[in-house]
Amino acid sequence: AGVGRGKAGHARFPVLYDMVGFTGSGLSHAGWKAFSYNIPERVARLIHQKKMGPAIVVMPDCFTALGGNQYINSSAVGRYADYLLQEIIPFVDREFRTLASREHRGCFGKSSGGFGAITHGMKYASHWGAIADHSGDSYFDFVYWHDWPNTLNELGKHRARKRVPGRYDAVKEASVAGLEQGIDDGRVKRFLKHVWAKEKISSAEAHCIMNVCMAATYDPDPSTALGFRLPCNLETGERIEKRWQQWLAHDPINLVSRYARNLKSLAGIYIDCGWSDQFHIHYGTRLLSQRLGAAGIAHRYEEFDDNHSDVDYRMDISLPFLYRALQP
Repeated sequence: AGVGRGKAGHARFPVLYDMVGFTGSGLSHAGWKAFSYNIPERVARLIHQKKMGPAIVVMPDCFTALGGNQYINSSAVGRYADYLLQEIIPFVDREFRTLASREHRGCFGKSSGGFGAITHGMKYASHWGAIADHSGDSYFDFVYWHDWPNTLNELGKHRARKRVPGRYDAVKEASVAGLEQGIDDGRVKRFLKHVWAKEKISSAEAHCIMNVCMAATYDPDPSTALGFRLPCNLETGERIEKRWQQWLAHDPINLVSRYARNLKSLAGIYIDCGWSDQFHIHYGTRLLSQRLGAAGIAHRYEEFDDNHSDVDYRMDISLPFLYRALQP
């Protein structure tokens, strides 16, 4: 961002905001990468190759104790949409030589960051002129729900009473106070305490805390001890439809018609996903593109032969796309 700092010179620049994926932060995108480029290096190379012009890139740190966030407001995770729109953007426009209007401001991200980018384009178009969504969470029935059995197995290790072989009273166990309403019986709290005390967590624990974070993001409830509800009975795994509807209210595929006017006001919408995404997000991005097209919303959608991991090279396409949409 040094290109636009200080009072020397008069040039002003478009601004690109990097919404990093789950378990990441802006700091992680500035670190050295083997056989690849971090964000500052990638942008510098693209500018040198004349694939895009100079821009200010902002990499906010939005990591949380739950492993990250989705860049929206939640009483259980934090008001991260407000943080970006009401604190970070005004600070950057005040301290750097930005083109301080939505016509010259864009956001991009991958995974949770891709969800954040498309959601901000939908809900907060007055702040953004263009967005890029790489493999962003969408079609929650596929991307999240399929992993909840694994999450329940992990949470089950922190059940108050350890399981023993033999007879099991399913009626009694499933009706423990609160479970049928998506309220934690203590196992989520114990799981979080366990994870927070470790310096190295397992892959299963990482996926578990991600789903717990999504529950805190999409279904916050300050009246509960944890501050949020779960989408299923923690003992039986039965989905609680009332709770799941709270999640689906945030699913981008369900928001296109509601925010069509905002989306049509954007100068550019870029979406892509690998067709072997291990979280099945390519089905969500296909649905999202289908619904955008049906609503007459101009956008660019691409697929490529890869999965969800290590796909920052796709920014070689999205960053020039954003610059062209936002350039003065």
